[in-house]
Amino acid sequence: MQAFPEKQSPSPEASLQLLLFVDQRPSAEEHIRQICQFLEELNAQDEFELQIIDVGEQPYLAEHFKLVATPTLIKIRPEPRHVLAGTNLVAQLEHWWPRWHQTMDLLELEAEQPSALSSAYPVANSVNSVAYVAELIKLSDETFRLKQEKELLQQQLQFKDRIIEILAHDLRSPLTATSLALETLSSEQITPALKVRLVQQARAQINIIDRMITDILQTASSPNIRLQIQPNQLDLTVFLNRILGELESQFQSKSLNLKMDIPHDTPLVYADQEWIRQVVVNLLDNGIKYTPRGGSLQVSVLHRTSQKVQVSICDSGPGIPEENRDRIFQDHFRLARDEAQEGYGIGLSLCKRIIAAHYGNIWVDSSFTKGSCFHFTLPVYH
Repeated sequence: MQAFPEKQSPSPEASLQLLLFVDQRPSAEEHIRQICQFLEELNAQDEFELQIIDVGEQPYLAEHFKLVATPTLIKIRPEPRHVLAGTNLVAQLEHWWPRWHQTMDLLELEAEQPSALSSAYPVANSVNSVAYVAELIKLSDETFRLKQEKELLQQQLQFKDRIIEILAHDLRSPLTATSLALETLSSEQITPALKVRLVQQARAQINIIDRMITDILQTASSPNIRLQIQPNQLDLTVFLNRILGELESQFQSKSLNLKMDIPHDTPLVYADQEWIRQVVVNLLDNGIKYTPRGGSLQVSVLHRTSQKVQVSICDSGPGIPEENRDRIFQDHFRLARDEAQEGYGIGLSLCKRIIAAHYGNIWVDSSFTKGSCFHFTLPVYH
């Protein structure tokens, strides 16, 4: 675009400040030429200041003045602001220039007899300068950026706190299983076959603990990073029955009635066994805690489609308020009733991340009379 000389800033006491917004279209040069020629013919160089602004180079100014089209000519000083838009800017200028000039004459009279108010605010006329507006916008943008950075850092710190809570919560099951295996090994009345099986179980639990700590801490830098999984074919019938057997003592300690609906013809799923174990154990653990003594728990599997298998874990606990059924899966949310104890809200956010990493869904159905049912889906192994 051809460059046109801009007027030097005249004295702020008696000047019209004009902004001409243009774009990179070829017609912009002609609009600039016509307006500059009109202003030069007025022979009033000491009465105005014209600044030509390319909206592509300074979009923040276009946004500040709420431009909807170009070319646009804006009189920003003296107030009130006046906007002229369209391709007939010269004709509009011819109409409005005498009126603007009358405004300037009135301001000159006021300047000769300043009021108490104008003397109390001597910088009012300079507030609308382009330099002032541009600097104000830059400061606003910088403030907004710093606020975003602060919020992100706060989220990361809170997420790391949640990671510690999740680890403390989810490490209990494999640690308990390992401890029981080691205690049984110390007994002198075990068969060689049982000894081998217990050693294998202890090693498997230790591997789970190691994998859990490594993978969770690797994601602690950001709650938005997808977990790294190693999926393979998994027989849910065998897998779920084994977990339920390991937790049998916990069911018995509260006299819970365990119901199972796990079809033997359930297709294999494509999943990371250790991560899905965390989901199942976490949901069962919450169910045990919230189900009253003598209540019931149900674990069921449904082959929904040729692509998905659904696992459901239901309890007869107090249920979850409807307005919180989506929020309990958030990283930083806990029900008010749970603030003093562990339960829903610790580990559920991790469950959601694990299922999402398997391209599945997790949700809850709940009522105050029938307890809660947590459901999640896994892909069928092909």
